[in-house]
Amino acid sequence: MDKLKVLKDVFGYSSFRDGQEEIIDSILEGRDVFGIMPTGGGKSICFQVPALMLEGITLVVSPLISLMKDQVATLVQSGVRAAYLNSSLTFRQYNKALENAYNGVYKIIYVAPERLCTPEFLKFANTVNISMVTVDEAHCVSQWGQDFRPGYLKISQFLNSLDRRPRVNAFTATATDRVKKDIIKLLELNKPYMVKTDFDRPNLYFAVETPKSRKKAVLDFVAEHEDSCGVIYCLSRKNVEEICELLCVNGFNATRYHAGLEPEERKQNQEDFIYDRKNIIVATNAFGMGIDKGDVRYVLHYNMPASMEAYYQEAGRAGRDGDKSECVLFYSPQDVRVQQFLIDQDSENEELTEEEQKIVKERQREKLKEMTFYATTDDCLRAYMLRYFGEKAKGKCDNCSNCKGEYDTYDVTRIARSVIRCIDDLDERYGTTAICEVLTGLETDRVIRNGLDDEISFGLLYDVEISEIRNVINYLVREEYITQTDGKYPILTLNHKAREFMKKDVKVNVKVRKKNTVKPKFVREKTADSNLFELLRQCRMKIAQQKRVPAFMIFTDASLRDMTVKQPTTEKEFLTVSGVGSAKMKAYGKEFMNVIKQYKNRCIIIAICQWLIIINSLNDLHDLFCRNVKAPQYLSSHAFSFTQ
Repeated sequence: MDKLKVLKDVFGYSSFRDGQEEIIDSILEGRDVFGIMPTGGGKSICFQVPALMLEGITLVVSPLISLMKDQVATLVQSGVRAAYLNSSLTFRQYNKALENAYNGVYKIIYVAPERLCTPEFLKFANTVNISMVTVDEAHCVSQWGQDFRPGYLKISQFLNSLDRRPRVNAFTATATDRVKKDIIKLLELNKPYMVKTDFDRPNLYFAVETPKSRKKAVLDFVAEHEDSCGVIYCLSRKNVEEICELLCVNGFNATRYHAGLEPEERKQNQEDFIYDRKNIIVATNAFGMGIDKGDVRYVLHYNMPASMEAYYQEAGRAGRDGDKSECVLFYSPQDVRVQQFLIDQDSENEELTEEEQKIVKERQREKLKEMTFYATTDDCLRAYMLRYFGEKAKGKCDNCSNCKGEYDTYDVTRIARSVIRCIDDLDERYGTTAICEVLTGLETDRVIRNGLDDEISFGLLYDVEISEIRNVINYLVREEYITQTDGKYPILTLNHKAREFMKKDVKVNVKVRKKNTVKPKFVREKTADSNLFELLRQCRMKIAQQKRVPAFMIFTDASLRDMTVKQPTTEKEFLTVSGVGSAKMKAYGKEFMNVIKQYKNRCIIIAICQWLIIINSLNDLHDLFCRNVKAPQYLSSHAFSFTQ
């Protein structure tokens, strides 16, 4: 069986994306594989294609029930025999699925990590031919990664219990060097073939905004994207409730998702979003890792996440179908303080020693610092993000708010020198808030209690807004003039660069985005024919409702758009559409081609009518001309032939 034939016949694609073919070849050669690919980068194709080519069963270890359900439903729509084994199944359903698996009904089986070492599953695994084990969201195995899942530590135990070790592959969207080493070690990967694909997502527009009223900004943003599907992330359950209510009161079709809701409501709300009954979901970070919805046109962060990894993964849920989408972050210094508080108050992980817990918190603070730099930088956002993940980047992408925005340049040398002098005067013992209070001459309890009002720096910047001083401090930290220490009460200390700066007569300039700068308006990808596209969408929705599956599982927007361009009316033509394989051709081709045929016929009729109207108008004009104008004889005699 040829890999390209499987790719086209089953999944409807004519070529592989970056990294996919090399991974598939390595798996087919029998090697272990470790793939680091961004959200929406096509990880599933990397193990699903070889799974269909190998003789035995492929097990896919997955962390979330919703993720398994979406993956299996998508495979079934493509004509692949697949199933999942997790706690959502009743005892009877689980046993029936296991019985089918024994009988070779399924080629791909998704399983929760906690199920692997149960007696009945171990018996099954040692009875059937397991050709491959795939570990999805592999960062969950590492205590140093986000979303650590203790059940993932059982994977190596499961592999060692098998009579014959199958080839093993692991995939994740983000992984630091420490997490990479953990994945290889804990999963006992055998000299794995490693692939890390480009983290850049060219179809995504990144933006950071600092609105005075976030609630008003949310309403304005959603109004611009009224017909689009989007996710709004909030830091707290309270924010989720407030923003969801705000949207609903203003007539938007929104729902909510957070851990405080009853499981039944969470499930219902998630399905309402997936099945397009609601086009906006307001959620905490509890929502998303298992969501494979391709047509999310925007991800809006109402609050700043705690790390670049979290932001990249959450923002990356936009535009998975490849269409243009937006990722917008609302930033406020208050977000930083809240995140610092959450790190300090984080409940202790029983899996870690006291020393390990301390190290984890230090790493979390460092990640928060990097996230803050992203939110406050005036450089290209995409370049900053790519450099963070260890990739080379151009200086300007022309597809982020910093590259598109208009800026004024301000000389902040006086403020910078005053900040550095104040830190030095206070013996490098205080944090940002205290420095701002002293410089502006605020007689707070802390200032009076510690005698800071007697310092030379007191009131040095009485005429400057505290917010402006904070921005300059952020700039000085980012440019490594000063360092902000980790810990519950971070303090500011001076670097060698700051001391050298105070000795020289040099200026410090910062760029500030103009307040009236208008960010690029969201523009939906143009189709060859928007009327046909809408008819195809209606056809898709009707089929999805009949099948009780999400609309994007029938065909993605990208596939519908390709149909509007190619307008296929035969099976051969329909199979050339991106995302159309043989199974979907047989299942849905006739209905979609009927829509296209009817539309083309209607267009022909409309065109004929338009020409008849034009001809009649020209004949009327000819009659009027001949009656009222003494035209040359030759014009009168040739007028009718002209109208023909």
